[in-house]
Amino acid sequence: MKSRDKKRLQKFRENLIRLRKEKGLSQRDLSYLCDVDYSRIGKLEINENTNLNLTTLFELARGLGIHPKELIDYDFEFAKK
Repeated sequence: MKSRDKKRLQKFRENLIRLRKEKGLSQRDLSYLCDVDYSRIGKLEINENTNLNLTTLFELARGLGIHPKELIDYDFEFAKK
């Protein structure tokens, strides 16, 4: 995984953890509310090499009761070629 992708995913992880904790949910609690296994949620939150797919993003947002854009609402740069 490229360094730029790791940085982008780190911001996502930070948002996921923050939003989950704001809702007072454990990883297992969140997994009950969406179609994502709690072990997958744990990997997404702590493993910098774990990638994310769109359907997982939608499911996590559904479980958190938020719009998916809230999980990826952060600044990141796109380098011009």
